[in-house]
Amino acid sequence: MAPRGTTSENNPFRHEALLYADEAGFLDGTLPFIAGGIAAGEPIFVVLSAAKIDLLRRALGLNESLVRFADMADVGRNPARIIPAWREFVDEHGGRPVRGIGEPIWAGRTPAELAECQEHERLLNVAFDHGTAWTLLCPYDTSALAPAVVDEAFRSHPHVLDQSGTQPSGAYAVSVAHAGQPLPEPSVRPEALVFDADRLSRARRMVAALGETAGLDAARTGELVLAVNELATNSLRHGGGTGTLRLWHDAAAVVCEVSDGGMIDAPLAGREMPDPDPESGRGLWLVNQLCDLVQIRSGPAGTTIRVHMATA
Repeated sequence: MAPRGTTSENNPFRHEALLYADEAGFLDGTLPFIAGGIAAGEPIFVVLSAAKIDLLRRALGLNESLVRFADMADVGRNPARIIPAWREFVDEHGGRPVRGIGEPIWAGRTPAELAECQEHERLLNVAFDHGTAWTLLCPYDTSALAPAVVDEAFRSHPHVLDQSGTQPSGAYAVSVAHAGQPLPEPSVRPEALVFDADRLSRARRMVAALGETAGLDAARTGELVLAVNELATNSLRHGGGTGTLRLWHDAAAVVCEVSDGGMIDAPLAGREMPDPDPESGRGLWLVNQLCDLVQIRSGPAGTTIRVHMATA
């Protein structure tokens, strides 16, 4: 039986990392991939930085009209929004084979963003474990990324393409490695509140006050309050009726964290469009739409969800 996440009769999703060290290596890996899709009549969706999109557009010339582009800085600012974008593209074509190129990991990502991008890369293998035949190529700039980040690409991608060709990754394994690992402690002392139903309004007021102090505008502060309210309400319903709110800010973001005794056993929670049923987990989906970064850590000891709203 083929490993999960590899191309097989039962699981036709192919997830491949492209290792490149310069502009020429990037084009050598991406242009034949795009040309192959055009020749096969397969729709192509390319989600890269604006600079890489310009590079490909110049190289493609007239063939550009056959390729859809989107800026990863918009689609993947919160990495949890990337799988829904790929799902929409795949579903749009009704079972027809498609191709994608996506580069969620680049040298400018913060450590927190990088951790969630790596989680995203692993979860792709779960999200598309069965279904439509399609191929996703994920470029990794080996000249700019730390060796440990490149090594992780071998663990999250069943196939790896470099200048010598495509090879199976011997390190590949489907896992959700961050699910039970604690998040790093904040660099500043956070405010904290143990809340229950009677203290939910106080939690909202604390978030609103911090957003104002940190310089968020009224709209962004309101979105953050709504996101934390959703998380705290989930704690009341599913986490034992109580939880702990911690919140702080630094030069880059306002950060709010909700912890409780419940456990989330669905690795794609918040990354797939929920059913219309109001009990289907719409809260985490909404939180991911509102916030710039969402980090979920859950295990038998409980769940911690940390949300970030950038101040810049």
